[in-house]
Amino acid sequence: MSTGTEKGTVSGLEATAQGTLPEVMAAVLLTGHGGLEKLEYRTNVPVPTPGEGEVLIEVGAAGINNTDINTRIGWYSKAVDSGTNAGGAEGFAEITDSDATWSGEALSFPRIQGADAAGRIVAVGKGVSPDRIGERVLVRNMLRTYVGYRPYECWTFGSECDGGFAQFAVAPSRETYAVNSDWSDADLAAIPCAYSTAENMLHRAQAGAERVLITGASGGVGLAAVQLAKRRGATVTAVCSAAKAAQVRAEGADRTVDRGTDLVAELGRNSFDVVIDIVGGPEAGQLLELLRSGGRYAIAGAISGPVAEIDLRTIYLKDLSLLGCTFQEDEVFENLITYIEANEIHPVVSKTYPLSNIAQAQEDFLSKKHTGKLVLLPPAVNA
Repeated sequence: MSTGTEKGTVSGLEATAQGTLPEVMAAVLLTGHGGLEKLEYRTNVPVPTPGEGEVLIEVGAAGINNTDINTRIGWYSKAVDSGTNAGGAEGFAEITDSDATWSGEALSFPRIQGADAAGRIVAVGKGVSPDRIGERVLVRNMLRTYVGYRPYECWTFGSECDGGFAQFAVAPSRETYAVNSDWSDADLAAIPCAYSTAENMLHRAQAGAERVLITGASGGVGLAAVQLAKRRGATVTAVCSAAKAAQVRAEGADRTVDRGTDLVAELGRNSFDVVIDIVGGPEAGQLLELLRSGGRYAIAGAISGPVAEIDLRTIYLKDLSLLGCTFQEDEVFENLITYIEANEIHPVVSKTYPLSNIAQAQEDFLSKKHTGKLVLLPPAVNA
């Protein structure tokens, strides 16, 4: 597989769009674990060449996610026990490089990050039909092609391989989905990571027309979970800041509760069927108290901290199911494409930035002042 940080060749190219592709592109290179200074915007990065079974995408927009920041700062290392924001801008003084990515494998630098990519196919590698050229597409962010579709294994687009923070990106054809939609590129780029994470949690918890509590409900994943839970017929209670409560209710939440509230006192024990937790931290134990007997707790993030104290008696005496949610079955992303094309969901994009302003965009992301998604726009090719 050719990556965006390697010199591409034409040997694996099956066909390209009309016109000549540039030899170099603008991209943001992550040069190591650390602070924002590790993000280098360059305009002389070789354009990658798709290998067998791959496509080359001209990126129209790329969303920002916690996973980008967590990977940059090495937050996944077990040496870190604080929340993302503690090292979001400057990194952490001590991490263990060997386990500083979500997969537990050492990251290779330089790396083009970006789990979200929306754009158009401009070239295909061997074994891919040239008819795909020109398709408007979304890349599945949790890639299974490179691990032989083994269960519970995957690569993250922009972590184990180069991703969308560039003018061009290579992805497996099998996991690059054509999408028929009149949404903007920025809107489409808000979908892959946030919405697949949220849909996967709801899918794994088998959430339906039940009482669902969602933490971190004003962020990209949380707001996606609100929309997707309502699509399933759920009655949704959302935890967020008071300043963002009105917008979260506008996206479908039936009730909002202020972040930092004593949730057990406010909502009562045994009052929910499903908890969708994106925040983690010390309140995780309290969330288990909110679940009825036989309830399901799904977690896919811990921005408030990875370490929590829970009472094991709560789990076994209430017959609770605890679901860690990273790996995604194929149908999760396929469902999202269906929802987009039917206009059953729509992301909230609060702000867009030129790709060159990635540091400012990530600082704004860490400030949590915005609702929904922040999205980067690469410069137009040949502009």
